Amino acid sequence: MPFLPITTEEMTERGWDAADFIIVTGDAYVDHPSFGTAMISRVLESHGYRVCIIPQPQADADYRRFGTPRLAFLVNGGNIDPMVAHYTAAKKKRSEDAYSPGGKAGLRPDRATITYTRTLRRLFGDVPIAIGGLEASLRRFAHYDYWDDRVRPSILADSGADLLMFGMGERHIVEIADRLAAGEDIRTLTDIRGTCYLVKATDYQPMPCAECPSYEAVSVPDENGKKQYAISCRIQQQEHDAIRGKAIIQRHGDDILVQNPPSMPLATDELDRVYALPFMRDYHPSYEAQGGVPGIAEVKFSIIHNRGCTGACNFCALAYHQGRMVTCRSHDSVIREVEDIVKMPDFKGYIHDVGGPTANFRAPSCEGQLKRGLCKDKKCLAPTMCPAVKVDHSDYLTLLRRLRKIDGVKKVFIRSGIRFDYLLADKDESFFKELIGHHVSGQLKVAPEHVSDRVLKYMGKPSFSVYEKFRSRFYELTKSAGKKQYLVPYLMSSHPGSTINDAIKLAQFLKKEGLHPEQVQDFYPTPGTVSTCMFYTGLDPMTMQPVYVPRTPKEKAEQRALLQYYRPENRALVLAALQKAKRYDLIGTAPGCLVAPPAGSRQAQPKKPDKKKFSRYSRKKK
Repeated sequence: MPFLPITTEEMTERGWDAADFIIVTGDAYVDHPSFGTAMISRVLESHGYRVCIIPQPQADADYRRFGTPRLAFLVNGGNIDPMVAHYTAAKKKRSEDAYSPGGKAGLRPDRATITYTRTLRRLFGDVPIAIGGLEASLRRFAHYDYWDDRVRPSILADSGADLLMFGMGERHIVEIADRLAAGEDIRTLTDIRGTCYLVKATDYQPMPCAECPSYEAVSVPDENGKKQYAISCRIQQQEHDAIRGKAIIQRHGDDILVQNPPSMPLATDELDRVYALPFMRDYHPSYEAQGGVPGIAEVKFSIIHNRGCTGACNFCALAYHQGRMVTCRSHDSVIREVEDIVKMPDFKGYIHDVGGPTANFRAPSCEGQLKRGLCKDKKCLAPTMCPAVKVDHSDYLTLLRRLRKIDGVKKVFIRSGIRFDYLLADKDESFFKELIGHHVSGQLKVAPEHVSDRVLKYMGKPSFSVYEKFRSRFYELTKSAGKKQYLVPYLMSSHPGSTINDAIKLAQFLKKEGLHPEQVQDFYPTPGTVSTCMFYTGLDPMTMQPVYVPRTPKEKAEQRALLQYYRPENRALVLAALQKAKRYDLIGTAPGCLVAPPAGSRQAQPKKPDKKKFSRYSRKKK
């Protein structure tokens, strides 16, 4: 099956005079199941709909390429948030965009979903427009915008779209398509799970729901406004559950934003059908002359075997997008995909990753999730693991063993996504041993994130002692297997709760372990996360207690520099941080010091011998 049309010539070749749906996206067109546009377009195609794609439009003529769609325009900002694609955590412009041809930056606008939707509205008038994808999903309510440093309204109100789809969209996009095809007006589609819509307050029909403080209340940048924002965040997080979650409303002036409960996760057979669709597993050939699309490299020979994340770390929006309930594909589905990969001409025998949001989960964390939904006020794994969590790697291990036996497969790696606290809780070490024996490509990336338990609590992560136990056992098993393999810990600076002393503690850990991280993740306040709420409000929304926030560019730069204390260009920042914390014991040339003292300082001068001590020693010797 060829790529879906991105040009009028390709549409004509298919014998189409118009499209049912036109997808406008911030990414280049990559037909791979890791890309949302590919997934939604292939699902619609499988249900008989004609889909054309406009990737990264630059001018009005691009939007007009296929004319008016028969049913609707579908708009998304791309696989990652456009603002994150454009700017670093320090708000500096990035020089590359992995999801654009040749890695070229600047081919999508800031806040792409808003720009694309407003342009379509200007060019096509009252045509139906639905927005979705990560950018829209995480901005469905009034949200703090780090780049503007203010609270913006729901992206549905900001963009002028008719409908917003949040979460993974395969289920609700089909219902939307079928009802539009049956003649329903998009503005009447108000009962579909996984969607949001706006209604005039005068037309709103009361329903059982939870109500967030209004946009007007949460957008005031004072103490009470921030308190209201934190309350709003807590409600949104608590009700984000497909089984027990209520509808949520939030007033925006004369309008009311209504979020229906989340769509039910796809069951195993449904996931299997989606991943069996005829993806080309590559970028559109028109990008070849520009060097292709770099974003495909990490996923081209990788497999996603599950969906959802039980971990739900506070700084990560993935659980708020995909949900906390884990569902998985069948073994046969994954094996068929690997067998297709083996046939690809550029496959060298290595499956780069068999993972997902959390690689070593293959089922909901406990039986109660399926009956009652997720717990409202506590997490499954942090700060300590719930006793109800069922720890079992046997199904995942069986899958990996089957993959290793496929003809043409030399190695099957798991590069990231291992939840080490869950792995460590398994009394049967069979998976742990085979992970080390077969599935580590020299380095295994894991995410302790920090060494301070207080900071880890705010991150929604387990105690650092859990990582230390995991690390110790990893190296014991690695040694007994006769291998030289290493852990690469993901670490984060400047997360809410992290003081300069916490950052120094983290730097000391790196020094002790002899680790020199080439890349350091500074906390990035992106919409839709609990940690971003902490950053903006200075409150933990789950407890409403104050949280220390390293907010100034100077302190954030100092905390980041401490994680790379060994770099000459960071020396001044590290010195400033240590002096501020009065940690003069770490300034010097002794083995435990982080940085040498400034030239000409008293610390830099060679110490003169103590004459009294020398005299006493001499007399004693005589």
